[in-house]
Amino acid sequence: MKTKLLLSIFLGSLMLSFSGFAQKKKQPNVLFIAVDDLRAELGTYGSEVVLSPNIDKLASVGVQFNKAYVQQAICGPSRASILTGSRPETINVIDLFQDFRANRPSIVTLPQHFKENGYETVYAGKVFHGQYTDNEMSWTRKPVKVKLNSNVPKTAGGYALAESQLMYQENKKALEDKYGEKLIRENWLDKGPALESADVPDETYEDGYNTLSAIATLNEMVENDKPWFLALGFKKPHLDWIAPKKYWDLYDETKIPIATQVNPPKDGAAMGLSESLELRVSADMPKTGKFNTELQQKLRHGYYACISYIDAQVGKMIQALKDSGEYENTIIVFWSDHGFNLGEMGYWGKATNYEIATRVPFIITAPGITDKTKGQKTDALVELLDLYPTLCDLTGLETPSNLEGKSLVPILQNPSMKSQKPAFSLFPTPALREWAARPFTPPFRTTFFKPLILKIENKIKAQMGDKWNRRTYEQFVMGYAMRTDDYRIVIWKDRRKPKETPLFIELYDHINDPNETVNIAAENPEKVKELVTQFNETY
Repeated sequence: MKTKLLLSIFLGSLMLSFSGFAQKKKQPNVLFIAVDDLRAELGTYGSEVVLSPNIDKLASVGVQFNKAYVQQAICGPSRASILTGSRPETINVIDLFQDFRANRPSIVTLPQHFKENGYETVYAGKVFHGQYTDNEMSWTRKPVKVKLNSNVPKTAGGYALAESQLMYQENKKALEDKYGEKLIRENWLDKGPALESADVPDETYEDGYNTLSAIATLNEMVENDKPWFLALGFKKPHLDWIAPKKYWDLYDETKIPIATQVNPPKDGAAMGLSESLELRVSADMPKTGKFNTELQQKLRHGYYACISYIDAQVGKMIQALKDSGEYENTIIVFWSDHGFNLGEMGYWGKATNYEIATRVPFIITAPGITDKTKGQKTDALVELLDLYPTLCDLTGLETPSNLEGKSLVPILQNPSMKSQKPAFSLFPTPALREWAARPFTPPFRTTFFKPLILKIENKIKAQMGDKWNRRTYEQFVMGYAMRTDDYRIVIWKDRRKPKETPLFIELYDHINDPNETVNIAAENPEKVKELVTQFNETY
């Protein structure tokens, strides 16, 4: 009898043990939201114009980083850096046509690391850039393909309106007839209008469709017990500025303010800014002339409409997460691959080493970590390079030894922390590269951009004098930016001769000149010396 009683107690304890084990939470999931070309201009970042209620709400339940910087202000290199935890030069990806996997075959990407640690990993939309999606190594499955209703119109060239599609086709034909199909295709010069407002459902365009796909995929994944890493990448507000009409209708175009800082930095590097070529390539944009006030308002209207369109998709995704029952066990990361000048410095585009292009919105919510700090904002300098080790830390995964960033968990727990390091960005001679960060090809120089390219070169020659050499400046000059709490320094070097005296230096005082209007390097040699030394010791 005694033996039976002991056996009964033992079996009962065993069952309770297994029951407790079954109820134990799985590892945290990760919802990884990437946005293209989104500058730090949102309601939660202080904008009085942009309407972004869903992203603002996300910031109110997480920690917002006010001084987050990307490592290169262009899609491919920035994303490769974030997703490998390596600086652009480490993986040799400094333009849109370099493959980190070819350059570093054994490197383990962020989603790959989660995959190898038992996570389901999947992406919808733009996460890596272009064809470098790393499908075989980084992802365990494909997203669900959602069938669209018959009321969703077809797009051509990304456009929903017949007049936009016609402009695209007519411009393409005219350019091919003039310059040849090969030159136009290889240099991405065949575009339609820069803007479109069509009264269509959200899912007409890629970002709306990819949100539906991500939601359907989420609903499949929650049916099993594996933790998951779900990446949702939005293409807007990247050019072209196309969004459903209802998001345009949120704004009164006549009340949209335009940039007041319309000149390049005084005494700044002539090689530091291009002539807004990425926007000018659109069929309806001026090829060499200025952008008048009315056009600037229209362009900003399109950019802001795209932000509100994306904001709505973020809201749908987070609501679906709540509906799935997984919200309380999911880390949410919201980030952009770089910013974008909307006329500031007289420039339209990214691809610079300056504040507006390198600073991005960055928000993290982490259940159990940010519960006590939710809604707080930190002014500590951070790099998007820090995201990989942070997610390892938050999920309890081992952090690979090769990562070049630092975990941000201490800041998530104490947002009032001071900066622990500077933030670094780089860009190769922005003035002499097109919007893929490739040097101008000889055929490209024969197109309608020829007068602008000559203007750019003459500016650099006038500033650099005997130091000017076209091949050197096109192929080998790199601008290295270091952002400290008080300053931004940009050090222009010949990459082949890193220890030689820099070709040019820019210094901006962010306490007294946050818009970087005047290069004060010449008047502050001691501060320049101090910061160059710091750069050499820490980069």
